Amino acid sequence: MIIILCAPSGSGKSTMVRHLLDTYPGCYELSISATTRLPRGQEQHGKEYYFITKEEFEQHIVNNDFIEYEQVYDGLYYGTLKSEIDRIQSLGRTILFDIDVKGGINLKNIFGDNALSIFIAPPSIDALSARLHARGDTSEEMIQKRLAKAEIEMADAPHFDHIVVNDDLSVAKQSLEDIINSWKRNS
Repeated sequence: MIIILCAPSGSGKSTMVRHLLDTYPGCYELSISATTRLPRGQEQHGKEYYFITKEEFEQHIVNNDFIEYEQVYDGLYYGTLKSEIDRIQSLGRTILFDIDVKGGINLKNIFGDNALSIFIAPPSIDALSARLHARGDTSEEMIQKRLAKAEIEMADAPHFDHIVVNDDLSVAKQSLEDIINSWKRNS
């Protein structure tokens, strides 16, 4: 089974992913994306992302090593390596994707009904702005880019199987669990 979680940056997607991994140990395995961006804070190569150079990423593209990839900003790539899918399938766990919106739409198109796609929405752009500023790890210029991108991404929400508005975290977590459990029962 494949579960795809997408959201604009700062919407709480990573918090929701951690909730699933912590609540259901051994059930889900997070697909680790490759990226050309630098690590933030305590992020580690092979844990949150595979941090690689732009040149390495572009060589993976040439080698057809990605199931999907995206140039999110000029020179900033994210992608899902085919080897990640193989790694998780060998463990016999549900593949959990924490991925950007375009990547999530691409994955849903690839996997079709074998995947459940869920869009995590912020309650508003203003709330999203406050969350991004509160992180304290991003420049004002990048925050403005992310907010502009978020408005575009929120217009893509109807392309997902379900939308969970993350206004109250505990309610959003329960909604996410209910959606997944219902999908598993009916699959």
